Amino acid sequence: MGSNSFRLQIARVLDRQLFTLDSLKETVRLGAGLDADKVLDETTRQRALACLARFGERLRGFEPAQVRVVGTNTLRVARNAPEFMREAEALLGFPIEIIAGREEARLVYLGAAHAMPNTPESRLVVDIGGGSTEFILGSQFSARVTESLPLGCVSYTMRYFPDGKITRSAMRSAVLAARNEIQRISHTYTREQWQLAIGTSGTARSLRDMLELNDWSVRDITHRGMVQLSEAFIRAGCIDALAINGLKPDRAAVMPGGLAIMMAVFEELGIEVMCVGEGALRDGVLHDLMGRQRNHDQRELTVAAFARRYHVDEAQADRIQPLAEQFYRQLSGEDCEPDTLRQLRWAARLHEIGLTIAHTAYHKHAAYILQNADMPGFSRREQSELATLVLGHRGDMGKMQALVEEPDRWYAVVALRLAVLFYRRRMLLDLPAQLDLQARARGFALVLDGAWLDSHPLTASAFEQDVAQWQKIGFKLELVRR
Repeated sequence: MGSNSFRLQIARVLDRQLFTLDSLKETVRLGAGLDADKVLDETTRQRALACLARFGERLRGFEPAQVRVVGTNTLRVARNAPEFMREAEALLGFPIEIIAGREEARLVYLGAAHAMPNTPESRLVVDIGGGSTEFILGSQFSARVTESLPLGCVSYTMRYFPDGKITRSAMRSAVLAARNEIQRISHTYTREQWQLAIGTSGTARSLRDMLELNDWSVRDITHRGMVQLSEAFIRAGCIDALAINGLKPDRAAVMPGGLAIMMAVFEELGIEVMCVGEGALRDGVLHDLMGRQRNHDQRELTVAAFARRYHVDEAQADRIQPLAEQFYRQLSGEDCEPDTLRQLRWAARLHEIGLTIAHTAYHKHAAYILQNADMPGFSRREQSELATLVLGHRGDMGKMQALVEEPDRWYAVVALRLAVLFYRRRMLLDLPAQLDLQARARGFALVLDGAWLDSHPLTASAFEQDVAQWQKIGFKLELVRR
């Protein structure tokens, strides 16, 4: 769900390769519907929802594990995105993930890399979207550096070419503004860092087509060719008058902004020629989804990397994780939700990362990190859910009432919280022979060996304190001795 167009791509997996079966595209111009207060207007909302209703019809019959829906820049910044998302998800029949800019960049590179020969040279990939532009340095299938800047063909066309008028001063202003943004990251993307420049998505393809069909470039995209193209735009004077070979009608309305951004990219990063790649974000999403199904989940790699970065006590995580999973499975029974179980597992491994900042309120520090850090593979929603689980593993429960709604999520909270209590001494423990966590009406019952509890008075005291915490929010945590 981009700021310019919405796309649906359906592919079949054969021998670890993706073969496209069907694709749909609708020009929605979501980014053009943002007003000065970053609120999505009603006309654009309805246009987007109508498109998603049509996409939803095509997706009927698919299982949740087979579908991934991602939203980009406009949904990252729109103040009324939550309301729009509720309606959109109902029409699609699947959850929508709003991904961070750097995660978008990672997925763009993944899609581009799979559409190119697997050669060893270092690559610079640039993807100009409707509301943001992604910059990636990488080689083969690995993205090394990712950035996302608020430069989009929709937003720049609206800002610098209002009412569709194209003037020399407007083009100059748009290029300078884009260069000013790119300058902030240019030191990381110097010419020495890459050997091949690649453009992806609609803006790059349209530029290549116009330059080649009008003999302004022998091949690919060049700065000299774009200068000639900009002169043709200026001579036309307005978007409605653009009649250039290779320019499709649905692309013309946002092309002045896209051209200005690409010229700025070339000038600021010292690019001489840029080839155009066929793969982009939607291809990267499909490859990432395929990787999850084949146990090559980027999120697992990110969790492991965070554990190393924040010096997690792996032995403690190894103790807590299986017990938390045991409690969760006991509560959920046959209705065990795989996504929640996976989040619980990650929370068990990362709940102590805040200790690198301070012991006091470390659970709050950990939650802040998980909520706000760049976490490759994770959507914003997934990060928020993970942060909430970690926040709730200790301390006052009052903060949790507004953050957790579904019973399944409460199961995960109590499972992690009790597992942490059991292993507070940070040592291997002979657990009670009988240890069963049961769901009750508006609460939980922990059934365990009474003799074991008597021989562990500190643990028993911690349980009693936690009973009081759950009572604060209207839940009953009961200890049942057997």
